[in-house]
Amino acid sequence: MAETEAPVSDTVHTDVLIVGSGPAGSSAALFLASLGIPNIMITKYRWTANTPRAHITNQRTMEIFRDLGIEDQVLAEATPHEIIGDTVFCTSIAGEEIGRILSWGNHPARHADYELASPSLNCDIPQTYLEPILVKNATKRGTQTQFSTEYLSHVQDSDGVSVQVLNRLTGTEYTIRAKYLIGADGARSKVAADINLPYEGEMDLAGSMNITFTADIAPLVGHRPSVLYWVVQPGSNIGGIGAGLVRMIRPWNEWLIVWGFDINGEVPEVTTESATQIVRNLIGVPDLDVEITGTSLWGNNEQYATHLQSGRVFCAGDAVHKHPPSNGLGSNTSIQDSYNLAWKLAAVLKGQADESLLETYSTERAPVAKQIVQRANKSGREFGKLFEALGLDKAESPDEMWSLIDSRKDNTSQGAAKRAAIQDAMEIKNYEFNAHGVELGQHYQSTAIVPDGTARPTPARDPELYYEASTHPGSRLPHAWVGNNAKKHSTHDLAPYGEFTLFTGITGQPWVDAAREVAALLGIKVGTVVIGPGQEITDLYFDWAKQRGTAEDGAVLVRPDKHVAWRAHTLGTDPATELTTALTGILNRGK
Repeated sequence: MAETEAPVSDTVHTDVLIVGSGPAGSSAALFLASLGIPNIMITKYRWTANTPRAHITNQRTMEIFRDLGIEDQVLAEATPHEIIGDTVFCTSIAGEEIGRILSWGNHPARHADYELASPSLNCDIPQTYLEPILVKNATKRGTQTQFSTEYLSHVQDSDGVSVQVLNRLTGTEYTIRAKYLIGADGARSKVAADINLPYEGEMDLAGSMNITFTADIAPLVGHRPSVLYWVVQPGSNIGGIGAGLVRMIRPWNEWLIVWGFDINGEVPEVTTESATQIVRNLIGVPDLDVEITGTSLWGNNEQYATHLQSGRVFCAGDAVHKHPPSNGLGSNTSIQDSYNLAWKLAAVLKGQADESLLETYSTERAPVAKQIVQRANKSGREFGKLFEALGLDKAESPDEMWSLIDSRKDNTSQGAAKRAAIQDAMEIKNYEFNAHGVELGQHYQSTAIVPDGTARPTPARDPELYYEASTHPGSRLPHAWVGNNAKKHSTHDLAPYGEFTLFTGITGQPWVDAAREVAALLGIKVGTVVIGPGQEITDLYFDWAKQRGTAEDGAVLVRPDKHVAWRAHTLGTDPATELTTALTGILNRGK
């Protein structure tokens, strides 16, 4: 009897399709794969990022990598926290310094804030090094990664999304049928355009050119290690507007220059010769041995989406927040978008939550998109304060600008006033380089957060510069070192991504029994952590007691993404009912 060939289908099925393999897309794939959700990630490119683009990786993102078990892999490829701190302002790398700012928590007065806030420190890892780590781990854990595969269009219905894609190698089109679609395809997102996401703000407000190059300049920078060297250099040509950034990619021989140009004027032509001249000008070494490895032009944007989804289609990353690289928020916020969305998708796909939970992705992350777009652009504009302090905003020629820069040294009352103005202008830049509150202080309000009837604490210090720990519902779980005589853990280590976690004290033991009962009733995982002497986990430095915001017999319920979902200040008469009500509300199970 002849064998019958199985019919060939031109449709591939999965739970979640992710378009784009950048920080938002590859991290979404990693999170979903780690949660056991079948997913496909496609990108029209043959490999990951070919330019270093994003690089500063803040504490919140490093905590997420710690949670997913890849922090060590990231650190192995990164430039560590302790040598990324001396942000330098100068007339060239070899020229005069205008001043320095200790950045990213490296100032002794700020370093304790960073150490106390998180089990992880920030670092610098260019996107070219980070993306392969994310893609590799996602694929190892189950993601079907498809390179050279381009998103064309989609149609969604009540059961799923049919996505038309193109295999760019064979030229053939086929359909991927997914239950949900994530558009993580960048600032010019086709997915976002297809669902007509609503935006506020504008694109292409200013022009920038990137020049990547190799040059060994260790003798000029090794004594003041940094990621960023800002150069104020009037008169530089090739469309330049008098200020540029020399950014370290790898210490101290791989570099990126970002050089601004007037986007309303003629687009500059960047040849190898002109790029080499710009590099030599900004480094300040006329005969520097330089190899230009790439050039590109791009626009600075100030635009954010006010809603991040439509039905079964979601957008994340640069598709929903478009801004300059100031503050180093781009890839961090992109990864954090996906961290918020992935556990919710998993809960819905596993039947643990009502689909209406997914609407809280927009409710919680759209305000973050607005905040970071506005903060990054404000930081960029604050650079103008230094120009004003130097008097360059009123100068009419490069020679006059140089004279005004030199006048900061004058032994006159005008010179003293200029020096004071420069100091004030540099102080403002802390909002770009030490905005700890922006990085860690994100607070959610949505139906996936249960209020406890108290007001959010009033910040004691500037909320953009300083993070203040709190268990107020919606806040990020405070970090405290806890453990026993054999091992030390962060509170974050005790709240894994795949489940809810309930923290309580010795007199809150009934919460443990309640969590077990409620988890069985709702079909979800609820881990419990009892902190106190004689328990598996003790409050080693008594820091948790200062931060928990409840009595010892109270409870703090933490979502999979490490945000406090609910808390009880004391032990009630019926903890199982209280916890059931809270979790049913968080998961929108009452609908």
